[in-house]
Amino acid sequence: MRTAEPAAAADGEPSRRLIWPALALVLGGGLALRLWGVRQGLPFAYNTDEAQHFVPHAVEMFEDGTLNPHYFENPPAFTYLLHLLYDVWYGGARGAIRAFRLHPQDLYTLARVASALLGTAALWLLYAAGARLLDRTVGLLAAAVMAVAFLPVFYAHLALNDVPTLAPLTLSLLGSAGILRRGRARDHVIAGAGLGLACATKYTAGIAILPMIAAILLQPGRESRGHSGRVALGLVIAGGCAAVAFVLANPFSLLDFSRFHAELAHQSRLSAESQGKLGAPREGGLLYYLWSLTWGLGWVPALAALGGALAIWRSDRRLGLMLVPAPLLFLAFMGLQGRYFGRWLMPALPFLCLLAAFLAQRAAGALRRRAGAAMRPAATVAGAAIVALLLLQGLLYSIHAGLVLSRPDTRNLARTWMLAHVPRGSKIVVEPIAPDEWADAIAPGTSTATNPRLWVKYPSMFSRISRSGALQPGFTGEVSIENYERTLAPSLVGYYLRSGFCWVISGSTQSGRAEADPRAVPLAVAYYRELARRGQVVYRASPYTGGASVGFNFDWSFDYYPLAYRRPGPLVTIYRLHGGLCG
Repeated sequence: MRTAEPAAAADGEPSRRLIWPALALVLGGGLALRLWGVRQGLPFAYNTDEAQHFVPHAVEMFEDGTLNPHYFENPPAFTYLLHLLYDVWYGGARGAIRAFRLHPQDLYTLARVASALLGTAALWLLYAAGARLLDRTVGLLAAAVMAVAFLPVFYAHLALNDVPTLAPLTLSLLGSAGILRRGRARDHVIAGAGLGLACATKYTAGIAILPMIAAILLQPGRESRGHSGRVALGLVIAGGCAAVAFVLANPFSLLDFSRFHAELAHQSRLSAESQGKLGAPREGGLLYYLWSLTWGLGWVPALAALGGALAIWRSDRRLGLMLVPAPLLFLAFMGLQGRYFGRWLMPALPFLCLLAAFLAQRAAGALRRRAGAAMRPAATVAGAAIVALLLLQGLLYSIHAGLVLSRPDTRNLARTWMLAHVPRGSKIVVEPIAPDEWADAIAPGTSTATNPRLWVKYPSMFSRISRSGALQPGFTGEVSIENYERTLAPSLVGYYLRSGFCWVISGSTQSGRAEADPRAVPLAVAYYRELARRGQVVYRASPYTGGASVGFNFDWSFDYYPLAYRRPGPLVTIYRLHGGLCG
């Protein structure tokens, strides 16, 4: 079958000899932004999801001697990839387990580099999909927009599944583009396999099924006899490949189906629950995600994507049906969930980048066509300005993120100060701003799993204090990070003094929750006033430039987007209590 030319292709499409150097710059720059500061925070993994999910589960498979992750709230494809990487890198299970016990930061670094590489691969696949659907200029612009967009750049620095998902998702999009343009069997295979791998990496990547179905229904030869049969065969091939790829990357979804189904249902219920976290936004998911686009993708690309959706729908309905419904339905579905975070937007970004690039290319092309010979240089400058506007915000904030992440975390600075000033064996209170091993000794060649405690740490995450200032009898349940502020009361400070907990380490990612919603936790607000009254600030590590500050937000307090940040981490304050056993 002859290749169908893109209906919306631009006149004078640049040759590959011109595109390749520009694409190399996009890929190289995108990778550099994703690797800059990739070791941030280490040897401690301060992101809770990173510390609890993929890397530990990949190592647990070695310890358990089974590939069953026993965990399906997040699909295991990225975990399996890390397991394979560790197996090869460390020469088998024994080497990987030993490395994790002695140098866990090295395994987190490997996982973060893998995330960055997959994020860069997604840029190339997005270029290829855009070039096949529209033209090489649109593909290049779309890849450039995503190369600098803040959300995919920042989260490529963490061993999470959000950025790795973009690689198989854009692979599926590339296959769907091939189906729409050529209708070949191998394009159906690529689209289906990419979809299955994407869903096995992050469930919400299933949005890629919409462009795949649209491409199959709208593939070439719609007027010919037998088209319905080709559509049916295409659905079978693509659907079968998606199912096979999903099962290969998540085999225990069948082998341990009862647990898979139970945890998937549990994850669905959690997402649907109302945002009950203290300090969480209350404006609703749809408004929150629209706001997140203004900084996670950028104001100009987000508005250009809206304009591109309208323009492509009018100029080529087939392309419109393939590219427009997916991001709109994704935003609607995610916006109706009870919980929402900016990084959950990422499966929609490839579509939005393509739409923004399409509008920019159309606008630049219109300027060139309308300009006479004398105005052609001005039209070229205007086209370059359009591209600059698309990229400027993302590039600025992604460079800022690299600068921030390359500097020491405030929690590491606070710990260094404590090593010099807080005697070993002292009783300390640390708010849940750092992992439990933060209070352990770290020595080269010794196991971090068995290193002794430097200080006696108050068990704030595993017990409750009554309002009278005494431990509640019989309570042994775990206090979550979200509920910690609800356990605080002014009487706790008196308990610290009577029990000899003379050093209190507080962080703004905890106290900020109470400040954001003081009516919900008046006792916590009173606790911090009492702490300031009866304690002396002996050290403070600020993440901000000068006297700037950022109010608590479940995105910006953890991804450091505002330019006020100079280094990663919360504002850490160390108090020295006086009186009682702390006299």
